[in-house]
Order: sequence, then structure tokens, then C-alpha cells
Amino acid sequence: MPQDPKFELNKSRYDLNTFMGRFYHNMDIIDPLTLFVSDAKLKQCVQLLDDFKNGTLSASVSDKQLWEAQKIKQSTLHPDTGEKIFMPFRMSGYVPFNSPILAGLLMPNPTIAQTIFWQWLNQSHNACVNFANRNATKPTQMSTFLQGYTGAVTAAISISVGLSLMLKKVSNLAPATKSMIQRFVPLPAVMTASTLNVLLMRKHECNEGIDVLDKNGQVIGTSKVAAKKALTEMAISRAALPIPLLAIPPIVMTMLEKTALLKKNPRLHMPFNILVCSVTFFFALPATIAIFPQMSEVRTQDLEKDIQEKTNDQVVFYNKGL
Repeated sequence: MPQDPKFELNKSRYDLNTFMGRFYHNMDIIDPLTLFVSDAKLKQCVQLLDDFKNGTLSASVSDKQLWEAQKIKQSTLHPDTGEKIFMPFRMSGYVPFNSPILAGLLMPNPTIAQTIFWQWLNQSHNACVNFANRNATKPTQMSTFLQGYTGAVTAAISISVGLSLMLKKVSNLAPATKSMIQRFVPLPAVMTASTLNVLLMRKHECNEGIDVLDKNGQVIGTSKVAAKKALTEMAISRAALPIPLLAIPPIVMTMLEKTALLKKNPRLHMPFNILVCSVTFFFALPATIAIFPQMSEVRTQDLEKDIQEKTNDQVVFYNKGL
């Protein structure tokens, strides 16, 4: 990774104009080690950043300490509300808490009941992660959350069960081929449901707009155009995430199942499955989030007239959420 540059408050130590810069930045955000930071340490980090902002920081504090403090704050607290995000729903908790669910989704030859359970559990976790990391400049009604959740669960279960039943009716495929295809059934179901989840949960933003900020971080107005752009970027990212997560592990596990180790010890299948899912997830999550910057920009001339009249900046910024 690149070496630490001079610290800048609310900036990244990496170049967010590049994909790799955003990738390294997101690796910081999803670092599971931040889950073990105590409340006292978090408070200390926030105080360090406040001292830096107020010009009262001790000269003995290094840039590395400040970057680490900001990393902990950003991975734990919501950027809009400043409130602590519940551990399983933080981006840093996404990999360790969702990997076992992914392993369940990728079980070989699942029953219909197992398919329904794992799809429900996966979309329940995804819905909570979406809600916890939403753009919170405008309030989200619980009815909107429930609508998104219900739509996602219904879509995931309907598609996965439907494809499974169709596959069982196919008679001209060898059992091994059927088993291989079955492992990829969760992919279209999760892609569709994940996209639908975020669209339904955040569609109110298109009607109400989201805050846009100038280059100094000051809110200059509310824009529906920026909201639509943020929602489009989120939908693309969420549709892209399941592709490596649900395509790579089945291929790897198919190869591992042919080894003598797993043939002699079938009980090791699930631990290996979870391990493969975790490693894939650990790299795929920051990569798909990095497709678009979290604090995205839009040309002022493309926004509403009232926004254009309030600033001379060529571009303004908005938090698209994670």
C-alpha cells in the first residue's frame, strides 16, 4: 500500500480519483479489526480529530496516528449522523457476518426449505446494511424500509426457488452437471434482489432529493438530480457485488471437492466453503464499492436552477451512501 501522506481532515490518504485509490480506501473501511476498537479508543480518536480541527493538537501526534484515528471513526460512525453503526451492519462487519450466509447460499444440492432460509437471511442482512449505511441527510420512513425488505426477500426467494424447480425438471443433464448449475442459481436471485432492495429502500430520495455540498463541505441545497445519480450508482454497485461472490466460490469448491482431503473428510466442506467465501468477499467488497466514489461529484450546470444560483463552483458533491 502507498505510504501515509500529510494528514488532511475528512480527506482520504489515497487518491480517490483513481480506482486503486478508492480500493485501498475501502480496504480501510471494511477492515474487520476495527470491530474490536473499544468505546474509549473511539472517543480518543474522535477527540484527536477534533483537536486537529480546532488547532489544539499536540505536536507529538503523527500523521499516521491521525489517519488511523480517521479510519476508525469512518468505519464505525455514520458520515451523516455521526452515530455509531451496529456492529453486524457496518461495512467492516459485512465480510465476517455475511460470509457464513454466503456459504449457506452455496451449499451443494440444497432443499427448497434451505434455499428459502438462506435467501431470507441474506436479504435480511443486506437490508439492514443498506439502511445503516444509507444517505441520512433526509429521514427514511420505516414503511419504506419494510417495502424494500419485502420486495428483496420476495424476489430472491421467488427467483431461486423457481430456478431450482426448473432445474429439477430437466432430465437430459447428468447429476454432476445439475449439481454444478445448481450452485450458480443464487447468483441471478441475489443480483436482482440486491438491486431491488436498494431501489425500493431509497426511492423516496428521488422525490425528496439529497443534500449537495460545495468544495468546503457546506450544504448548499437539496437536489433530486443528485439523488437519482446516487441511486443509479448504488444500484450498479450492488448488482456487481454478487457476481464474484457467487461465481468464484462454486468454481473453487468444485475443484477442492476433487481433492483427497475433502473426499476423506466431507465435514470439512462447510469450513472450506466459508473460508473461500470470506477471502473472495474480502477483496470483492472494496473493489465493487470502488466503482464509484462515496462522495461523488456532479456538474452544477446539470442540477436544478436554485442550486446553480447558490454557488459559483463548477462541481458540487453528495454522499451516495455505501
